Amino acid sequence: MTTVLYITAHPLSVAESATLQTGGAFVEAYRSANPSHAVTHVDLFGSFVPPLDTEIFQGWGRLQKGEPFDRLEASAQAKIARLAELVDQFVAADKYVFAAPLWNLSYPPVLKAYLDAIFVAGKTFRYTSEGPIGILMGKKAIHIQASGGVYSSGPAADLNLGHRHLYTSLQFFGVETLEPIFVEGLAQFPNEAASIKQTARERAVKVAASF
Repeated sequence: MTTVLYITAHPLSVAESATLQTGGAFVEAYRSANPSHAVTHVDLFGSFVPPLDTEIFQGWGRLQKGEPFDRLEASAQAKIARLAELVDQFVAADKYVFAAPLWNLSYPPVLKAYLDAIFVAGKTFRYTSEGPIGILMGKKAIHIQASGGVYSSGPAADLNLGHRHLYTSLQFFGVETLEPIFVEGLAQFPNEAASIKQTARERAVKVAASF
């Protein structure tokens, strides 16, 4: 069965978030077009995504030295087990839909924590004598991103660091396709906000049919 991860990184409700509204429209259209596919929602703000910290690195170090997992502190066990769960879920999926807004030229920090969880040698990439190579070939992704200004083109395009980092990370894993659906200019053109959202929704529905 084809599996899709719908990965959201937004603390607000669907009613309050243009990113999530567009993402919801995409998922609804995708499910309608592919009723036999499994779509799993990974709500990064609503789930445990441990940021890499001292306890995790020390725990990994002790494991590498051969210490049994059950000898680690309970909190370290929980963090390390959750990181393994996240990367295994990501590797097992066939497609990815990221719904994350542009925040301060990047994206919400919890998405960076999530990406850190899946940057795992032997799982999403491997080292070779010629450098690292991705091992998730054949998969594809969508990035739905709302923003107050216009960052997909024009003078602010170089500031779209959130989409750029996500694109580069997925390429590193071997996921060569990351198609963007931008919902942009909502604050820059407030009188056109409703139209901007509707246009993005229509594009999301169209893209979902062939994703």
